[in-house]
Amino acid sequence: MALPSSREELKEYCLRRLGKPVIDINVDDEQLEDRIDEAIAYYRDYHFDGTEHVYYRHQVTSSDVSNGYITVPESIIGVTGCFVVGSTYSVNNLFNVRYQIHLNDLYDMLLQSVVPYTMAMEHVNLLEEIFVGKQPIRYNRHNDRVYVDTDWSEKIGAGKYLILDCYQVIDPDVYTDMYADRWLLRYICALFKKQWGENLKKFEGLQMPGGITFNGQKIWEEATEEINSLEEEMIVSYSLPVHDMIG
Repeated sequence: MALPSSREELKEYCLRRLGKPVIDINVDDEQLEDRIDEAIAYYRDYHFDGTEHVYYRHQVTSSDVSNGYITVPESIIGVTGCFVVGSTYSVNNLFNVRYQIHLNDLYDMLLQSVVPYTMAMEHVNLLEEIFVGKQPIRYNRHNDRVYVDTDWSEKIGAGKYLILDCYQVIDPDVYTDMYADRWLLRYICALFKKQWGENLKKFEGLQMPGGITFNGQKIWEEATEEINSLEEEMIVSYSLPVHDMIG
């Protein structure tokens, strides 16, 4: 059979890897669903392919202005910035700095160098950063709210747009290729195996007909060792490096 492309196929693939149907895997379907959810959550938090970099656009409403925040979808787990709200560049008239430089210094792009223009723009950015600054934002993934610390009625206002620089989780039901990820397959199998051992540990030492005894502890220990190894592999091989913070 090909690699799984749905949740049910993923479940059956992992159960067959553990021995089904030759061996009866003593795990309830709800337990399997819980372990899959745990694995996907871990994958999204640490694997570089678990999220994607997106720009989220939101049209501000009068309620947003009153609240001082906007509500973002639950799939967004990180907001790193907000496009500048109101700047020198946003003035679309004769007094626009960019227009004035074009008018006086770059009247002929074929004859003039762009170096002075680039330096002038960098200088304008520096002045704006010093004297105006950027609007600070605050965000927590558990309340799905992005607070922009500014005067909403003056700087933003209802009907305007906010553009957020953020990260959004990958939905495996939409991008089904995620179900076939090699690390995720091994991790889910290990979680299934640990749950199987956890269930069998309750009957440790129980003797079955023919002298067979349960050894759930051994299964549990093997699975725990596999999980620890896979999580270490995730941090070393599949997680993006931590950014340095200077303060």
